Amino acid sequence: MARPSEFTQEVADVICERIADGESLRAICSEDEMPNKATVFRWLAKYPEFSDQYARARDEQAETLFDEILDIADNGSNDWMKRNGGDEENEGWVINGEALRRSQLRVDARKWMAGKLRPKKYGEKQVVSGDPDAPVKMEIVWSGEG
Repeated sequence: MARPSEFTQEVADVICERIADGESLRAICSEDEMPNKATVFRWLAKYPEFSDQYARARDEQAETLFDEILDIADNGSNDWMKRNGGDEENEGWVINGEALRRSQLRVDARKWMAGKLRPKKYGEKQVVSGDPDAPVKMEIVWSGEG
């Protein structure tokens, strides 16, 4: 079956629903029954309603990522593993460092992505502190000609 190249609201709805559920556009478009990424980008440029729908889906995706962060952080099911040493003295439970590092990486990736998708809500805040009577002065200096 050929990939769809003509815009339909049905395909647009599926794409946006899956993005809102946390899937990447790359993963969605890798499936044979979905349009390729270049087609989706053309649709975004050509159809303002789809572009608005897509933007809302990306906002919803940030919420999904936030929920996933909590799920990952609360899931300790792989934090420990049983060590079988061949004798009773070397048996027991040990921390599964690989699982902990992977969980941290998963959380960090989602925090970063949520911060990019919804910077005002999930982005890092920059706070400037100092003397309220001597505010920070910022100058933009252009180098070069012109």
